[in-house]
Amino acid sequence: MIRLAAVLGDYYHSSEWAKQSLETALSFGKEDLQIDYCTSEQLPEILEKQPDVVIHFKENRVNPANEIVETWLTQEVTSKITNYVENGGSWLAWHSGLASFPVEGAYIKMLKGYFLYHPQKHHLVHYKAIGGNSVLPSTTSFEIVDEHYFVHCDSENTNVFLFSESIDGQSPAGWCHSFGAGKVCCLTPAHNKEGLLNEGFLETLRKCVNWLILR
Repeated sequence: MIRLAAVLGDYYHSSEWAKQSLETALSFGKEDLQIDYCTSEQLPEILEKQPDVVIHFKENRVNPANEIVETWLTQEVTSKITNYVENGGSWLAWHSGLASFPVEGAYIKMLKGYFLYHPQKHHLVHYKAIGGNSVLPSTTSFEIVDEHYFVHCDSENTNVFLFSESIDGQSPAGWCHSFGAGKVCCLTPAHNKEGLLNEGFLETLRKCVNWLILR
């Protein structure tokens, strides 16, 4: 049995849409797969159970619309996350899982990239992967109206496998690398329900999770 843990949803991102996207993506021949959903507060306890993969779709800000903004990622939780991956765990930072975390913190250093900004208006975003990488071995492309994430990515020390382009510009959209004995994969799409359920995106998400599962 392959055991996944998932932390999904925040103030701006629907946990139900993310859950539907994840379960649809992983419904192809994965009868031996179990997904345990948890909150960020429950994450340290879940990590102690050593799931095969953790899927993280939740930004750091708890109440971004308030005057005084609180965050959930403490140094203690950061240490538990990085130790989990260093010791052989696999981590998917998906969309908002790249957002609002301390840039100089150990979590972002593990990811080797982070969210910078997105334009106020959503536009058609073209996502493309050139075949030959370990996550998407064949050429892949899809288009969705999306919240176009622009990111900082330490491309010299990771493997960028997916790129995004819109009228607003270009950016890396997916990358992966080893971290200690574990694996890290980062994926920037998608925000809207239509994008999260796009066939091309679902195939990309499935292949990212498969790469993390494989040892």
